Amino acid sequence: MCGIIAVLRRPSTRAIPEASEILTLVGQAQELLKKGDLPSLAEANELLKEADHLLRGGPGLLAFFSAPELADHLYERLAPLTGDLSSAEEALVAAEKDPEEVNHAATEIRDALWALSRDRIGTYRGVCSLASSNFPPSPAGLTVLLSVEQALRSLDRLEVRGRDSAGLQITLWGHQSADLTNAPDALYRSGATHETAQGVQIWVVKEAAEIGELGDNTAALRKALKADQGLAQALTSLEVQGTVLGQTRWASMGVVSQANAHPLDSGRADDQITPLVTAVQNGDVDNHAFLREQNSLSIAAGITTDAKVVPALCAAQLAQGVAPTEAFRRTVQSFEGSLAIAASLADDPGRLYLSLRGSGQALYLGLGEDVTVVASEPYGLVEVTAEYLRMEGDLPADPDHPVVSRGQIIEIDTATAGTLEGIARRSFDERPLPVTSEELVTAEITTRDIDRGDHPHYLLKEVGEAPTSIRTTLRGHLINDPQEGWAVRLSSSTLNDSLRADLASGSIKRITVIGQGTAAIAAQSIAESIKTEVAGTGVMVEAQLASELSGFGLRPNMADTFVVAISQSGTTTDTNRTVDLARSRGARVVAIVNRRNSDLTDRADGVLYTSNGRDVEMSVASTKAFYAQIAAGFLLAVGLADALGAPGAADRSAVLSSLNELPEAMEQVLAGRQHIAEVAQRHAPPRRHWAIVGSGSNLIAAREIRIKLSELCYKSIASDSTEDKKHIDLSSEPMILVCAAGLVGSNADDVAKEVAIYQAHRAAPIVVCDTQARQYGEGPDLIRVPSVHPRLAFVLSTMVGHLFGYEAARAIDAQADPLRQAHAAIEKVAVQLNDQDPTEELLADLSQVLATSEASFSSELRSGRLNGHLEASTAVRLAGLFRYALGDVPLEAYQSQYGQVGTPGLVLDDLAGALTTAIEELTRPIDAIKHQAKTVTVGISRTDETLLEARLAQAVMAAGTPRDSLSYRTLRLLGSLDPAVVEVVGFTRYHLQGLATETPTLSIVDRGGVSTSIASRTDTDPVLRGTKHRVAVEREVLVTRGARDDRTLVLVPEVKDAETVGLTLLHVEMIDHLDQESLRGVLRGYHDRYAAIEDAVCETEPELPQGLLAALPVADLLIDPIGSLAERLRSSL
Repeated sequence: MCGIIAVLRRPSTRAIPEASEILTLVGQAQELLKKGDLPSLAEANELLKEADHLLRGGPGLLAFFSAPELADHLYERLAPLTGDLSSAEEALVAAEKDPEEVNHAATEIRDALWALSRDRIGTYRGVCSLASSNFPPSPAGLTVLLSVEQALRSLDRLEVRGRDSAGLQITLWGHQSADLTNAPDALYRSGATHETAQGVQIWVVKEAAEIGELGDNTAALRKALKADQGLAQALTSLEVQGTVLGQTRWASMGVVSQANAHPLDSGRADDQITPLVTAVQNGDVDNHAFLREQNSLSIAAGITTDAKVVPALCAAQLAQGVAPTEAFRRTVQSFEGSLAIAASLADDPGRLYLSLRGSGQALYLGLGEDVTVVASEPYGLVEVTAEYLRMEGDLPADPDHPVVSRGQIIEIDTATAGTLEGIARRSFDERPLPVTSEELVTAEITTRDIDRGDHPHYLLKEVGEAPTSIRTTLRGHLINDPQEGWAVRLSSSTLNDSLRADLASGSIKRITVIGQGTAAIAAQSIAESIKTEVAGTGVMVEAQLASELSGFGLRPNMADTFVVAISQSGTTTDTNRTVDLARSRGARVVAIVNRRNSDLTDRADGVLYTSNGRDVEMSVASTKAFYAQIAAGFLLAVGLADALGAPGAADRSAVLSSLNELPEAMEQVLAGRQHIAEVAQRHAPPRRHWAIVGSGSNLIAAREIRIKLSELCYKSIASDSTEDKKHIDLSSEPMILVCAAGLVGSNADDVAKEVAIYQAHRAAPIVVCDTQARQYGEGPDLIRVPSVHPRLAFVLSTMVGHLFGYEAARAIDAQADPLRQAHAAIEKVAVQLNDQDPTEELLADLSQVLATSEASFSSELRSGRLNGHLEASTAVRLAGLFRYALGDVPLEAYQSQYGQVGTPGLVLDDLAGALTTAIEELTRPIDAIKHQAKTVTVGISRTDETLLEARLAQAVMAAGTPRDSLSYRTLRLLGSLDPAVVEVVGFTRYHLQGLATETPTLSIVDRGGVSTSIASRTDTDPVLRGTKHRVAVEREVLVTRGARDDRTLVLVPEVKDAETVGLTLLHVEMIDHLDQESLRGVLRGYHDRYAAIEDAVCETEPELPQGLLAALPVADLLIDPIGSLAERLRSSL
């Protein structure tokens, strides 16, 4: 996973605001907050937003520099406003105002306060830290530094996507050229510079470190920028302008090094001068090796990333005289894989080129005042602007021709930055795609939501915020009346008059609680709460997976059904679809959701928001939302019982009182994190098999914990009833987390007996129990939690499980640290050596690092602590390779063990590979999860499903060619040809033999359609020759004509293990003519014949005549020689 950032800013025409104006607005807002009523809060919010607007962009930054005391004075004015807001909230809740209105108003004000105190003041102080005291920047230079600071802050947030390296490039123009202290670097490492004949200057800073913490890389970039006196000198110019392009990277191809960090430039290893292009890339160019060879790209040996082909190939196109827009389009069109790319051309420094194709990546364009920000995630741009456009990489511009029209290319112009007019968008087949204001999206998060604070991971932060989430969920709904005791008050936004009338009338006979994933576990708890509260009414209560209800539980008439839909985001497809289907059959729906204005809230008859209705979770593993859903479920259960006229549970008052105290109990659990960590470190690494068990409501906790432990620790984990475990799989001797919080009396005694049975079978039980529990003895590890009402105790079991999963993941991941150090040392040597073979002396220099790593690894291996998560084959291979690398075993023995002649270089390569495998098996990133994510991952690069829908691809496979014998490139070519084909009328499939010999042969495997009535030369002469031989050798699709009958044919190679083993010949009928756009797509997709024709015609003509091109038969354009076609076109002019 990687994160792209780019900032393009034009000079502002807005006046610099006065400090007094800002402070007055904040002062007025404070007075309104003290009034405490909702209209005053709304007015205060508008004033604070106005102050924030004035301090945005270049004018806002210059306001701080014009009045250096402004930042401190503003911070002092803002400090008491948080307390004033809290007081206003408490007063409004006490006055029984709608909790949802209060939460919404308070959230908006907190956003504005955060934006002023953290975003605006923080950015100003960041710019101050970058500005040189020796060469004070001009106002224009400060505006450039604003872009740099905003890019760095975005990289800090995007680092959660990947952080082994980072780079930032600053391109300046319009200034007096500065002295470049560093010469251009062929590897484009940190400190490298470029200068063009037009005076454009480029600086790049990079950092690469396989081992490190979030924030380390950007700190290194800041230090390098601050130290560059040449850059500082350039920023003193009164007219300087600049753009910023950067990326934070998780290396999926190539070693971790500054040379492989992005941005990369177009410099060639042979020093041949080419136009200067720089680029960043997310995703993998699957065909990069082919493109290197095909285009004779001269790339320095120290650069091993696939991304180098982006600037190199684009520069090669420019060197041939291709216009910049077309050069970029041809470059990205040639790539295979799911890719997001941003590129800059030094000859046009104020323009940025973007491309996105495939579903595995994303790019967002934020439009602010005089600025356009490009980021891989919305949270990379929300500090600068809340309005953004999402690029669509998988949406075809022409649904009839999806293969050639899928993907988008965008050009951004600094001169019109921040406006829709500054965005030129088109499809990959060059169809214009105008951008409209209706496509702009307003972000639903701010930097406040995504601030990680001092926490090492978002997950830990979010578990720690769970008590606050519950308090906010309960606020205004859970009432302690001095006369009547504890009660629940739900507003009409949750249960309106119509819903209450249905419930009171007795027409509701069934309540079904639905969700998916963690929300489905919460649904089980909520269903139990409702069932307890409505007992005696005759209403049936159940919990179901949303997908199960829609698939198997729908009835034609569901007017007697009340659906409670649970969702954290409100966008879960299965849940929303089920709600639609249930409502269409007459069901009533109330949603428990965390996101205002989400799809689910629009579908529901009523909504009960968890927390403040925008309690964002950044970690993929959802935690605090689960607790808030449970709390909301208890509130709704009471509300439904009251509406039904039910007497309610006998222990309702006690449960509600305990629910009010639950956040404090959760905080006590959080305080015991260190003990939980010690238990996790002791048991999680060595045990391969895990299980979670519980009884009663604790079984719900067990099911939820199973999800989180599976997500965090990459394990398939059993979840069973405590009493049932002994009948299932104790033979595996698992680690068993026993959820037993809240159990008393005989229930606790029975669980203690089960725990004793686990121990007797050499399992490792860990018991979560109340502080006063004494049944479990001294044998198992105990994690004690405060006593709460038994119906709520499972929440504390769940919190322990979440913390245990976090600490277990950290313990497993820590086992990879010595291996990471060894791998980093080997990569460092590889970078130093470039292409040279390491000597035995160099291996000796490495020995200290390798010996330390090997000692740690061997110690863990001997102790059995690696048994749980490192494959045996990996451990054996790694142990053996360490011995060779350290010289414990002579290299002469290498061949007998590994099948290759041992050399120092081979040992290092093999050891690096084995280390990579071991590191991957042990790595647990915590906030991002393998194979699933809130953010998109690198590996999703296949668009095969769409490509396989093409008629030609279908015809080839129908002829018998296996899918895995058709390369991605072949499928792409067949898809590109699809619009030109009217019908496939026949086929012949051949088997090839002896292709590497002097007389290769082919034989017919099968025939169909018109082919069955056509004599084949192969029947009498099986020697492979002519066009079939060419297709077999080149392994490329070919459109041709039959030598004897002039039929139009498509020859498709069947390739296995890089060798052509068969051919499929399709007889096709071509369409006579295509419209110009479709024709360009076909010709570009088929070996880029469009460019070849254009180049040939433009040898003598100023441009390729599109109308004349479209007038030629499509078959001729695909088959005839380029020179012949060019002559026909020229003769028609």
